[in-house]
Amino acid sequence: MTKSVDWIVVGAGITGAAIAYELVRQGFSVLRLEQHATLQGSSRYGYGGIAYWAGTTDLTRQLCAEARAIHPILSDELGESTQFREIDLVLTIALETDPLAIAQSYAAVAVPPRLVSAEEACDLEPLLNPDAIAGALTIKHGHLHLGETINAYTQAFTRLGGQVHIGQVTGLLQQAGKVSGVTCENESFLGANVVVCAGAMSRELLKSAGISIQQYFTHAELIETPPVDIKLRSLIMPANTQRFKLEATSSTVELDPLWDEPGHELIPPILDAGAIQLMDGTLRIGQVSRSLTDPNAAIDAAASEQAMRTQIGRILPALKDLPGTWHHCLIAFSRDSLPLVGTVAGVENVHLFSGFSNPLAIVPPVARRFAQAATDAIATTKDPLLVQLSPNRFT
Repeated sequence: MTKSVDWIVVGAGITGAAIAYELVRQGFSVLRLEQHATLQGSSRYGYGGIAYWAGTTDLTRQLCAEARAIHPILSDELGESTQFREIDLVLTIALETDPLAIAQSYAAVAVPPRLVSAEEACDLEPLLNPDAIAGALTIKHGHLHLGETINAYTQAFTRLGGQVHIGQVTGLLQQAGKVSGVTCENESFLGANVVVCAGAMSRELLKSAGISIQQYFTHAELIETPPVDIKLRSLIMPANTQRFKLEATSSTVELDPLWDEPGHELIPPILDAGAIQLMDGTLRIGQVSRSLTDPNAAIDAAASEQAMRTQIGRILPALKDLPGTWHHCLIAFSRDSLPLVGTVAGVENVHLFSGFSNPLAIVPPVARRFAQAATDAIATTKDPLLVQLSPNRFT
């Protein structure tokens, strides 16, 4: 058993990496625990888009504005490149859809994207098939490399004295409603506070400790190519995205108990045909989303890959037959598309930092606010923005 630290951070994806850095930056002693030595999960396979134009409420607009200020200078702050850039986001409109109606559905966002014809969309992205779309919406969109960003956070974290340990967290050390640390395989680690940033596995970890949270996950599938000579200029996504509808439908109050029972598929899978090319020339093409309640559910990889290739081939024919590998990961979300951030009711010293549906436009500013609020704990002050993200807001 090691010496106690101020904060134990469980998970080292983008959420754990960001919050661990922000906490150590505030002067806390911090231990970050991660199951895998190399990056896995949604932070490994994410597209890296930053939709800081997409806030629809005072809360999300504020966070997106803060993210817009943070990202262009984050590489300099961390001392390592995040590969931040701005690119054209092209949201394709299906042939059978009314472009004006789709454009109107974006009217509430902070900066509505611009409606363009199919020909104008192809000027922005020459690889698009003009005969496969009725038009598109477009806007400048932030983008970075998730893996490089996590590496930058990690390097800055360790330079400031943060500790990293590789091992699977198997439980919480608790007594009389108070948590004093975690068990990690055959070891135990003590901490005055534990913040769970384990993404889709957060629910399962906390459930094993008798703590109930209303967090869910989708199974996301995509194809990753090696570096290729083809040049995709833009981030391509469908304007009528189905993933968020799947999340909303599969996380209703009535369905919540089924998430504690593996073996359910709550609604049929969806496919949002999209693609992004990273600065190293690799492409990520996808994605299928499934509401399977078993995190280890078996999926027919060959059928999934064929469906993605067929759909993307209609919109971006040059990408259909590129060599690539099918991958699968879990993506955490909450019932109202807002993250779950803060203390968990019924137990002391446990915090949750998970369920980010728009992570790169939300995680950096929320992590910064969380760490700043932690320094004010003695004064019992609360950040009113973080209060709105409390994991207890559904009870």
